[in-house]
Amino acid sequence: MDSPSNATMPRGFLLQGFSEFPHLRPVLFLLLLAVHLVTLSGNLLILVAVTCMPSRPPMLLFLCQLSAIELCYTLVVVPRSLADLAAPCLGLGRGCPISFLGCAVQMQMFVALGGAECFLLAAMAYDRYMAICHPLRYAAVVTPGLCARLALACCLGGLTVSVGLTVAVFHLPFCGSHLLVHFFCDITALLHLACTQSYMDELPLLGACLVLLLLPLVLILASYGAIATALHHQHSPGGRRKAASTCGSHLAVTFLHYGCATFMYVRPKASYSPQRDRTLALIYTNVTPLLYPFIYSLRNCEVMVAIRRVLGRWQLGQPQGQSV
Repeated sequence: MDSPSNATMPRGFLLQGFSEFPHLRPVLFLLLLAVHLVTLSGNLLILVAVTCMPSRPPMLLFLCQLSAIELCYTLVVVPRSLADLAAPCLGLGRGCPISFLGCAVQMQMFVALGGAECFLLAAMAYDRYMAICHPLRYAAVVTPGLCARLALACCLGGLTVSVGLTVAVFHLPFCGSHLLVHFFCDITALLHLACTQSYMDELPLLGACLVLLLLPLVLILASYGAIATALHHQHSPGGRRKAASTCGSHLAVTFLHYGCATFMYVRPKASYSPQRDRTLALIYTNVTPLLYPFIYSLRNCEVMVAIRRVLGRWQLGQPQGQSV
């Protein structure tokens, strides 16, 4: 790596993407496009289905926001990746250019949406805690107004941390060719390119991980600890199964989100491997958002009923539209 004295403030970066695999690019393009379209369709369907419901329980309001976050999450990364896969710049074997500001904006939005999802998962865990541990107080405490305030707080929390992290990362000196071995401006790829000799430069990422990952995780574990205690004192097996089923989808999404994020970002810079991190990022930016709609729709009867109602209206309206 170049010495810090040779560091420069770049005008832009090159996203290598998957330019070293020219024969795989058409297949990868078609595969990512198909996954992206299914992801968009699934999350849009949940949004429309929940919006069309006459009465929406708080959990479904949170689910609606989660689907909106996942939509934006994929739109921040995937369209640009698809465009680069189809671009002739990859044929040069180097990568596609992205401006300094464009890279900063992409990283900031990616972190903001990921952080908002962490906080939202904590809010959803609190909702399950109130529903199972305090069912008589649930309707009075978890009101639409509280849900709106929690949703706003989740977005503001993710936005605040992401802006601070982005400013800290893009004030670092960068060395070499400014080639990012990645398909988007991820934090690990940028830190790998930075001319940093001290762990002090990694403190902003550590601080962001503490706020965005550890703090919500503590709240989630506290909520489910109380839920487990309440279920332990539940004498009805049917009541236990019903309560556990309402938490299953949330736990599955939480495990996926935190598992990927923790493995990717909670580790020192010395353990970064650009090629491996790029492959893992391809999974958690494409596959996990694809799974979320299926997890929630298959395990939530209310969502399934709402989706069937929306699809039924569309099927009934299609012949009328064709006959006009």
